[in-house]
Amino acid sequence: MSNMLFLVLCSLQDPHFAEPVRLRAGEAYVRVESPGWAAPCWHDVDGDGKKDLVVGQFHDGKMRVYRSLGEGKLAEGRWLEAGGKVAQVPGVW
Repeated sequence: MSNMLFLVLCSLQDPHFAEPVRLRAGEAYVRVESPGWAAPCWHDVDGDGKKDLVVGQFHDGKMRVYRSLGEGKLAEGRWLEAGGKVAQVPGVW
């Protein structure tokens, strides 16, 4: 077990990242609100096997979902809904 952990740690010591790119959704670039405290993540929101882009919003606690269309393309963003209403995460401030 300790050997496995060592191998994982060694592989993390020299990460390589691709050059950054601006993501497009539909005809526009994906944008976040100011001051930019968005929390983007990839998750299969609609269960189709493709990871969608989810971007949190600081001000009202809403999340915008950009569905994956495959081949690196994203659909125009829509607010995440629950029970037919725009979902909001309550703030702590």
